[in-house]
Amino acid sequence: MSTPTDWIKFHKNLYSHAELGLYLDFSDMGASETELQSLHQKVQDALFDMDALEKGSISNPDEDRQVGHYWLRNPELSPTPNIKLLIEDTIRDIKIFAFDILNGRLRNPGGQAFTHLLLIGIGGSALGPQFIYEALGLKKGLKTYFLDNTDPDGIDRTLDKLSNSISQTLVIVISKSGGTAETRNGMLETQAIFKKHDLDFAKQAVAITGEGSQLYNLSKAEKWLSVFPMWDWVGGRTSVMSAVGLLPAALMDIDIETFLAGARLMDEATRSKTIKENPAALLAMSWFIIGKGQGTKDMVILPYKDRLLLFSRYLQQLIMESLGKSHDLNGKLVRQGIAVYGNKGSTDQHAYVQQLRDGLDNFFVTFIEVLSDRQGESILVDEENTSGDYLFGFYKGTQAALSGNSRPSLTITIPDLSPASIAALIALYERAVGLYASLVNINAYHQPGVEAGKKAAGIVLETKTRLLNLLAESDQSLSIKAICEQLSLEGEEVLIYQILRHYAANHPLKVDGSFHDPANLSVILPH
Repeated sequence: MSTPTDWIKFHKNLYSHAELGLYLDFSDMGASETELQSLHQKVQDALFDMDALEKGSISNPDEDRQVGHYWLRNPELSPTPNIKLLIEDTIRDIKIFAFDILNGRLRNPGGQAFTHLLLIGIGGSALGPQFIYEALGLKKGLKTYFLDNTDPDGIDRTLDKLSNSISQTLVIVISKSGGTAETRNGMLETQAIFKKHDLDFAKQAVAITGEGSQLYNLSKAEKWLSVFPMWDWVGGRTSVMSAVGLLPAALMDIDIETFLAGARLMDEATRSKTIKENPAALLAMSWFIIGKGQGTKDMVILPYKDRLLLFSRYLQQLIMESLGKSHDLNGKLVRQGIAVYGNKGSTDQHAYVQQLRDGLDNFFVTFIEVLSDRQGESILVDEENTSGDYLFGFYKGTQAALSGNSRPSLTITIPDLSPASIAALIALYERAVGLYASLVNINAYHQPGVEAGKKAAGIVLETKTRLLNLLAESDQSLSIKAICEQLSLEGEEVLIYQILRHYAANHPLKVDGSFHDPANLSVILPH
C-alpha cells in the first residue's frame, strides 16, 4: 500500500511536458538528493558540451567530424547556410517524391502504382525505419518489408512475400559508404529477382547514400528513380530524422512534419540548464547514479504496447554502440557501457519478471506507458474493465512487485502512438545518451568495435578465397594442418576448419574422414 510519503516522493520526482503530454517518473530509482546534487556541476559541463555540439564543434574527435542530427529537425541551428539549405531541400524533395508515389503520379514502367516498399539496409539504416513502421505504420501507405541482414534464408523469406507484387515494389537501398557488404548483398539478391521477372530494377530503385559513394555512382550511371543524401555529420544510429527515416516514413503515409516537430519540442526541453526541467539530464543522471558511473546495472525496457516491441532493439544500438567504449577522451582505459534488453509487457513479464523480482539485482527497468488504449471504442471484457484496463493493471502490478522487493525502475508515459510522441521519445534518448557520455568522458559518436568487426570479416572472406584457390590447384586431399602450412596460416587451424565445414554444407567438397573428427579430416575439391 502506498503512503503519504510515497505521494510526496512521486510528486517530487515527476517530470512532465504539457505540450507533448509526456511524463517521467523517477520516484522508484532510489536516487538521493545528495547524489543528484553531487552531479550538478558535471551535468552543467555536459550541457555546455552539448551546446558546443549543436553549434558545430568537432564532437566526434576520433573521426574529426561534427555531430549534426539535432540540425535535422531544426535547420535554423545549422552552423552554415549551406547545411541549412541541404536539410530543407532534402525534406522538400522527400515530401514531393512521396506525394508522387502515393498519389500514383510516379508509377512503375508498366503504368501501375507502387503498392509495396522494400528497404535494404543494416544497423541504423534499417532499425530506425523498422521501428517507425511498427510504431506508426498506417494502412494507407506502402506495405513495407526489410532486408537487414545477409542471411540467405531470411532474404528468401522476405523476397518470397513480394514475389506476386515485385513489379509494384519500390526499393530503397541505404548505405552511406555504398560499400556495406550486407546491403550490397541484399541489393544483388533483389536485382536477381527483378531479372528473373524481366523487370528493370533501376526503374523501381531509390538510393540513400553519400555523394560520390559506390552506390551513388551506380545509381546515377543506371539512372535510378532518385538519390537522396546521407551526410558524414549524421551517424547511422541517429539518422532516423534524415532521409534514412523520413523517406520511408513519408512513403508509409506518416506525417513527417509532425514527427520532426515532436523531436524539436523535446530538443528544446532538453537544452534547459535547470536540471529538474530537463528530462534528458534527469535520465542521464539516473543512469549514472544507479550504475555508479560504470554501467553496473543493465537497462531493461518494458513498453506496454505491442507497437513499441522494437523500441528496445532501437535503444540497444543507440545506447550500446554509443556508450560501449574501452577508452575515454583522454585515452584512459575505462570499459564503459550500459547493456540494454527488453521486449514488451505484459507478454514478457511472464518470461523474465520472476528473475527481475527475485533474482540477480543487476538491472533497472524502464516502463513505457501509453495512455491511449486504441483508436475508437473498447468493449468491456468483464463487467467493468476493457482489455486496456487489464494492460494498465498488469503494468502497475509488475511495477509494484518490483518496487516491493526494492528493485529500481522508472516510467516514461506518453499520451499516444503519434508521430510527435514517438519522435519525442527518440529525441529524449538521443540527448540522454549524449549527456551521459559527457558525464563519463567518452566519445559517443564513433564505433571502433563495429569497424573492427567489419575488418575481421573481410580477413575471413579473404582467407576463404585463398583456401579455395589452394584446393583448386591441389590434386591430392589436404589435411587442416597441411592447408595451414601451405597458406602460412599456422595457428589458424580452427578458422580453416570452420570455413571448410560451412563450405561443405553449401557446395560440393570431397571429404575424407568426418567433420566430427577434425584432427583426421582431409578435403579436396571435386575435379
